[in-house]
Amino acid sequence: MDVNLSDQQCDQLLAYLKLFDKWNRTYNLSAIRDIEQMLGRHLLDSLSVVPYISGRRLIDVGTGGGLPGIPLAIMFPERSFTLLDSNGKKTRFLFQVKTELNLANVDVVNTRVERFQPPELFDGVISRAFASLEDMVTGCHHLLDPGGVFYAMKGIYPNDELSALEKSYKVSDSYPLQVPNEEGERHLLVITAGE
Repeated sequence: MDVNLSDQQCDQLLAYLKLFDKWNRTYNLSAIRDIEQMLGRHLLDSLSVVPYISGRRLIDVGTGGGLPGIPLAIMFPERSFTLLDSNGKKTRFLFQVKTELNLANVDVVNTRVERFQPPELFDGVISRAFASLEDMVTGCHHLLDPGGVFYAMKGIYPNDELSALEKSYKVSDSYPLQVPNEEGERHLLVITAGE
């Protein structure tokens, strides 16, 4: 996957996975109940975008249990990550993760995306299966700095969703993602914002 981990990052990622598994029993963070499956479908899937993410300030919209935001924050301690979700139970879990793993580069926001007015705009908006591309770009455009990009994590290449986008949005890059021991297509689309 072209991802290099320090011992501390490995420890933090595994601690996050254990917390996710523990809280999932009560808070229903994911339909996946087996921790081995969580490793591939959640953790490794989130890490698969590491080589393609840039920017100093990023927001993970519809983060749920912190995917991909928490793994990315662990991988890039020098960058700032805002994790936004409207579900209070999930954001309480994220506050716990931030505290236990001492993630100073993470901010957790419990609100709907359309209500969130950030004090500073973001270099990138990332989302993992949050919404259609059209919903993502129109619903999150107000969060993006001029020159910023959308990072859309998708399964099968979303031709239908792309055709529904306004012409002012362009796919600047598309990367097929490889997740060890996981079947099915995965893609990361990098979309530049329209005027």
